[in-house]
Amino acid sequence: MNTVLSRANTIFAFTLSVMGALTLGCFLTTAFSPHASSVGLDTSKIIVKNVPDYSTSREKNDLGFITFDLQADLSHLFNWNVKQLFIYLTAEYESQNNKLNQVVLWDKIIKRGENAILDYKSMNTKYYFWDDGHGLKNNKNVTLFLAWNVIPNAGTLPRVKAHGEHRFEFPEQYAASRF
Repeated sequence: MNTVLSRANTIFAFTLSVMGALTLGCFLTTAFSPHASSVGLDTSKIIVKNVPDYSTSREKNDLGFITFDLQADLSHLFNWNVKQLFIYLTAEYESQNNKLNQVVLWDKIIKRGENAILDYKSMNTKYYFWDDGHGLKNNKNVTLFLAWNVIPNAGTLPRVKAHGEHRFEFPEQYAASRF
């Protein structure tokens, strides 16, 4: 009575429905688990220079150099539904040109099974700390914070800000020497 295609369609639709229900069940088992953690941040060397930015224009802009210390234990964030963590260090400050500036200075991907205990001393930033003007020199309120995305097998992609931040200030004079 039923053709082969009709039977194949029925089996495929039923299998897809069961897989969808199982995926939803997998998501619900870890949907309400906490993703927050405490971190320790500190800066050890802070320099600001006024150099030409050849990537956009030939105007001189502020370029900050910092070295930072980072301590965090993120191993408790991993469960069977977490594939990896994308963590990143962001500097946030206010300048005359912009009310809010956010610059990502460093990032790292930690996959399941890798060491998730971070203990870095005097780390250099991975990305340049440019300002689109002169907003870094003598800036008294720059805040570093660590955040991460939890990449699951199934479910939402939460962005979590760590507990713990570090405030520092840039010097009043531009540095003339090399970093």
